[in-house]
Amino acid sequence: MNIKRFKKLLVVLAVFVCLFSFFSFNVSAEEKYYYLGGNVLGFTIDTEGVSVVGISEVITESGLVSPCEKAGITVGDVILSFNNNSINTPLDVANCLKKYNGGEIIAKLNRNGEFKLTHIIPVKDLTGEYKLGAYLTDGLNGLGTVTYFTEDGAFASLGHPVSNENGKMYKVVGGKVFASTVIGVNQAERGKAGELKGVFIGEKEIGDISNNTSVGLYGRVNGFKTSSSVKVELGTAKPGKAEIYATVDGIKPKFYSIDIVKCDYHSKSNKNFVIKITDKDLLSITGGIVQGMSGSPIMQNGKLVGAVTHVFLNDSTRGYGIAIQNMI
Repeated sequence: MNIKRFKKLLVVLAVFVCLFSFFSFNVSAEEKYYYLGGNVLGFTIDTEGVSVVGISEVITESGLVSPCEKAGITVGDVILSFNNNSINTPLDVANCLKKYNGGEIIAKLNRNGEFKLTHIIPVKDLTGEYKLGAYLTDGLNGLGTVTYFTEDGAFASLGHPVSNENGKMYKVVGGKVFASTVIGVNQAERGKAGELKGVFIGEKEIGDISNNTSVGLYGRVNGFKTSSSVKVELGTAKPGKAEIYATVDGIKPKFYSIDIVKCDYHSKSNKNFVIKITDKDLLSITGGIVQGMSGSPIMQNGKLVGAVTHVFLNDSTRGYGIAIQNMI
């Protein structure tokens, strides 16, 4: 074959491949639909390690001793492993102590995102059992609002990460989703965040948690039905009138009026615009934005533009929203 003709053929093939890839990408993108959330779901979240929520003293024959305190372990630390054996539940700790036969235990800790090693020497209490002198907990549970679903039941919620009291994001290793209902509201007040009060409906989970990110908690609901959900287009928020779709009573979300005060799309965080609740009905129920409303979809001109993420403590009628493009 002529070399020049061969080169021309390669160019034509390359162009064809690029066009094929372009059209394939756009077809697949167009085939992905989004459905409006607004539902409050119950979450039980499995986190890596066990959290230290209290330090105690063990009563021994020689007096009071706190092995964890001696090892420099403090409230807020997350214990990840003992002697390179993973620790994810208090039962893991108990099983480790049952097998303990003396010597130091090398504990790996996560302290505010930094990993540390320390040495613990458990002590026997008056019953003859080895103890560490700490109160431990695993996992988290609570309510959160879904922003959107996709056709296959995948969902995004909250619009912000699930974090500890120091603002550090939990590393999630799994979790379950439950149907839930809102049974009451602790109203927001100046300087104090309010809260939705709810309960899980039934003991059987309806889905799973897959990921905790800086822009939301993600997972999947089993048997999601598109026929009973509202398909939405995505849009870009701008200052002006808008609505949030939120559940503050029972299981059914409703639309409530808000103003989008200003937008900042230079930020890739979960604070892309400032919103103000203007709906008198919502204000009479909640006093403004409360915990549990995070993730409530923000609609403007019939399009999904974002979700509620934070409340201003000095003015509970105002808060932040995240752009939907950042969540997706």
